[in-house]
Formats: sequence, C-alpha cells, structure tokens
Amino acid sequence: MREHLLKIGVSGIRGVVGDFLTPALAAAFAQAFGTYVGRGRVVVGRDTRPSGEMLEHAVCCGLLAAGCEVVRVGVQPTPTIQVYVAHTGARGGIAITASHNPPEYNALKLFNSSGLFFNQYERGELVDLYHESDFRHAANEEIGGLSDDAGSAGAIHTGRVLAQVDADRIRACRFRVALDAVNGAGSLLSCRFLRHDLGCELEAIAVDPSLPFPRPAEPRAEVLGELSALVLARGAAIGFAQDPDGDRLAVAEETGRVLDNDDMLALVVDAALTRRRGDVVVNLTTSSVIDDVARSHGCRVWRTPVGEANVVERMQAIDAVIGGEGSGGGVILPAVHLCRDSYTAMALLLDRMAATGLSIGTLAARLPRYHRRSRQLAFEHGRLGPLMQALEERFAGVAADRSDGLKLAWPDRWIHVRASNTEPLVRLTVEARAEDEAEGLLAQVEALL
Repeated sequence: MREHLLKIGVSGIRGVVGDFLTPALAAAFAQAFGTYVGRGRVVVGRDTRPSGEMLEHAVCCGLLAAGCEVVRVGVQPTPTIQVYVAHTGARGGIAITASHNPPEYNALKLFNSSGLFFNQYERGELVDLYHESDFRHAANEEIGGLSDDAGSAGAIHTGRVLAQVDADRIRACRFRVALDAVNGAGSLLSCRFLRHDLGCELEAIAVDPSLPFPRPAEPRAEVLGELSALVLARGAAIGFAQDPDGDRLAVAEETGRVLDNDDMLALVVDAALTRRRGDVVVNLTTSSVIDDVARSHGCRVWRTPVGEANVVERMQAIDAVIGGEGSGGGVILPAVHLCRDSYTAMALLLDRMAATGLSIGTLAARLPRYHRRSRQLAFEHGRLGPLMQALEERFAGVAADRSDGLKLAWPDRWIHVRASNTEPLVRLTVEARAEDEAEGLLAQVEALL
C-alpha cells in the first residue's frame, strides 16, 4: 500500500519518513509553499521527533529558495506556532510534526498568514502548484535571511490563554496537577504554564524533549496508565496528557480514571459557555453530550466533517464561541486562536474547578451519560464506497449524513464510518444511551465491514 504512506490532506503533507517523506520532498513542498504565500517572513517550528531537525533544514532550504525570510522558533507546540504566525504578521508558517501519529511518521502542517490551516481552495491551489513544480527560484540577491526566535513564542501564546480565565483564582487553589507531556513539543512550556503561570503544584513525567516518546503518541486512556498511577500516588486533583505537538489533551480525574475525550470537551464547552453564551461547532464523530451541554445554556451545536480545518471554517462562518473535536481531544477557543489547543483546555478546566469548588470527577459525573465504542480497520483502496453502500442498505430509512464518510443517526444513537485523514484506515464510531445498544451497533457494523 505504498500510495497510502504519503498523504496530502486537510492539514498538510504527511507520511512515514524515509522512502515516502524525504528531505527532497519536504524542500520541494516548502518551496511550493513559499512560492504560494509570497516573499516575506515564514515561521518554522517542530516537535521532538528524531526526523524533525533533518526536515527543518530541508524546509528552510525550500523556503529560502523561494525568496522567503525564515524565522525558526525551534521546538514548540503547534498552537504556539499558529499564534506566533498571526501575532507577528508573517506570510505563513510550517509546523514539522505528525501530531498524534507514531514516531516513524512526520508531516508538514501548513498555516496561512492568520495562523490557520489552509482552506480547501488554498490547499487545491498549493497542491496544483507543487505537482506542476512551478516554483519561484530566488536570484542570489533575492535570497532572504534566516533568524531564530524560540524565546517569545510560548509567552505570546500562554498570555492569550491566561486572559481568558481567572488566573488569580486558579493560583489561590494551589491545585496539585499531574502531567504527561510524552517528551513532546510541550514538555518545557507545559511545566512553566502549570507551575509558574497557574501556580499549580506540578507532578510531571515525560517532560524531557531530548528523549523518545515513552508511550504511543495519541493520549488514549489505554496508554495512560503511568499518568493514572501518578495521579493516585501524588494525590493530584487532575491529570493532563498531551500529544507530541501539544494540540490534543486527555484528562484523568482525581481517582486516576481517564475521562472519555468527548466528556473532556463537554466540560470545557460548559466552562466556556458559562463565561459567554454562543454557538458551538464540533465534528460528526463528537458525542451528543455536547448537544445536551449546549442546550442547557440555550445554545446551538453545528457539525462538520472531521478535521481541525473543517471545524475552524464553520466556526469562522458563524462566529462560534467554542468548538473542537471530542474524539481527538481537541479544544478550539477563538478568543485565544482558531486552533486546537491543549493549553486553553487545561486552563478552562482548572478555572471551572476553582469557580465551583468541585472536583473534576464530580463535574464529569454530572454530564449526561452516553456509551461510545470506536474501532480502526485497515481497508483496501477502492473498497470504501461499497462498504458505505452496504451500510446504508442495512440501515435503510435512517437519517444519513454523507459529508464525511457516512453517519447514520437515530434520536438516541448513531453510527459514523469514515476514512482516516492521516492513515490508511477506516474509523468506526458508534454511540448509544445504553451500553448494550452501543455494543450491538458495533457488532452489526463490524460484521458488515
């Protein structure tokens, strides 16, 4: 399945480093990017993957060849890079990170001058330009400079987050917080943010960016046993786990139990709507608990295809107050920036705990209860269409949404089947009010797939 191991998708270009994502390809794509955004400053940052420094050099070469000035911000969370691009008025930015994918992957995430993922029209134009190899080649006297600014990006980002919460109230609580940063891009910034900015008593593991990822990159409950044990051993009020580029967050309550990511997003949405009412945007795979929480505030929920860029585009269109992707642990608060941001999520949860005097476990227990099940299945190229058709025939008459794979929804349960944006997989999610209904749905769909 060689054709699947390099993918140009909703957020950029991604693949397994070596035969598929190479320095030559990264340089060419960066040169196409520089040609598209035009001469001027382009920000480049990365996560802590072993291939990151190699690809950073290649990306910088491609940008310089297109006549851009390059500002390297070093190892930084993806949301930090996005905020920095917008704050400094750069022409665009590139984050070298494969986010939640395994360490053998890497990627170029591409941002426009607003620090946002390219929309579908921008992506189409850039990809056409890349395939045509119609790059700008700067003459000797047009080659721009290369500078470094690793010091200010984090402070700019966290300053925007702190403006959205009552930081003094959080500091007064002196919460004991456990952190697992997976030795990723957020390792150092997360420690400073929690310990110094929010006054928490921090118990941290996996916060050395020079070391490999000690667990699978995606912060799922089944891989966060060390965080759960740390919460219990240290008597922490809450535990946080990030992915390697710091845009996704998982949360453990005071008992060590890791919350479902959809419930985490629901708690953050509740905190945000308590501060300011307005519309909410989430993807099709996000739990119906979001609808219940929004309804309790008299607010509406809009849904989009999976992918941060899709959620952000809808949020811009309707001026949403908050959004995100529950299945991926992503929170988007436009008042900070229109991007997934684990720092915003951490701050809003701590602010809610400080405001109510309730534990994170108590807050989570108050949420309406849904049962969700997910699976990932490999599929052969060309087989997805017939699979979707078989599903529709099996559940004929059920309300269907075909904007991203296929979602079939009843009043109290739903099925969503879609192709992954990042890997050669079919992602299957089901949800129901009753656990046996969720298990039954899952078994029926798995039998078809």
